[in-house]
Amino acid sequence: MKVSIIGGGIGGLCAAIALQRQGIEATVYEAAPELKPVGAGVGLAANAIQGLQRLGVAADVIARGKQLEALVIFDEQGNIISNMDTRPLSRKYGINNFVIHRADLHEVLHQQLQPGSLVLDKRCAGITQPGEQVQVLFTDGTQATADLLIAADGINSVVRQQLLPQSKPRYAGYTCWRGVVENPGVTINRMISAETWAPQGRVGIAPLQDNRVYWYACVNAPQNDPRMQQMTPADLASHFADLPAAIPAILAATQPEQLIWNDIADLKPLKHFAYGRVLLLGDAAHATTPNMGQGACQAIEDAVVLGQCLQQEKDLRLALAWYEKRRLARTAKVIRLSRLLGDVSQWQKPLLRYTRNMVFRAMPKTVTQSQMEWLYQVDF
Repeated sequence: MKVSIIGGGIGGLCAAIALQRQGIEATVYEAAPELKPVGAGVGLAANAIQGLQRLGVAADVIARGKQLEALVIFDEQGNIISNMDTRPLSRKYGINNFVIHRADLHEVLHQQLQPGSLVLDKRCAGITQPGEQVQVLFTDGTQATADLLIAADGINSVVRQQLLPQSKPRYAGYTCWRGVVENPGVTINRMISAETWAPQGRVGIAPLQDNRVYWYACVNAPQNDPRMQQMTPADLASHFADLPAAIPAILAATQPEQLIWNDIADLKPLKHFAYGRVLLLGDAAHATTPNMGQGACQAIEDAVVLGQCLQQEKDLRLALAWYEKRRLARTAKVIRLSRLLGDVSQWQKPLLRYTRNMVFRAMPKTVTQSQMEWLYQVDF
């Protein structure tokens, strides 16, 4: 079998590794003209680490990141709303609450590919499915032919837009900035990932290796708001100036060129991922808001499950049908729960915020952990 993969992100690279490990010829076509260390931090939960273990790359990934001990949510005064000790889940399911710079993760995955199987500067223009093959057409006029095409080209997937023009990203109601900085000399707990829920928005902070800090900030705003797009690190530090001092200090320490901005969106759950010899994978299939930290995790799961389905079922149609059976409901649940969590965490009205914080504080830790446990019970 010959497979073409559109998109050299986490999902596309993991899919290539999964297929190449079982002798399938898989080529990744990436639109970017060169490989650059882009992105900010990414969280990997136990389900993703289990997936990376199946792919044989977990040890290399773990060496580049940092395992944390708890997920802690604070209010604007720095008082704890929720403190979820992730160590019990780590003991039960393997390494959990793990953070790594996205560029480091990409580098590890890229190094696992067979030489020459990643082709840069190849932007997809469209696809056709003549007979028993599928062709991808590139904007430079070239094309590639394969037995299976995997579209791992993100939430704005060209392939999905051709197949399902009605499936468009849904704005979540808030916009987001991210960055990775050298710790500017502030004291943070280096064993937790922290999120602060404040009236003016939400800020997350997680330590990385080498004294670096990954942060993100979410603010309710109209979609494509030019004021949000023009915000600088200094503007963000001013916006969150009333929060505990470490937060505005970390924001202010970010260089303008380090700042990543985008509106937060997801996809309404699809009814199918497979369309003939084309399979949607990762964000192209089930983009989710980042509130559960499951975007990359679900893409990794996709890759592992696809590899298993193709290995155990030689009939491509049956293999893709089995893949859908294993992936549709699970990814749809992640999309729904992540969107709900984002809505609740972005509440601004005082009474709603007060009630929410009371409920979270009263919730037993065992309940919080059991609610998350279904995520880590993977089927591979």
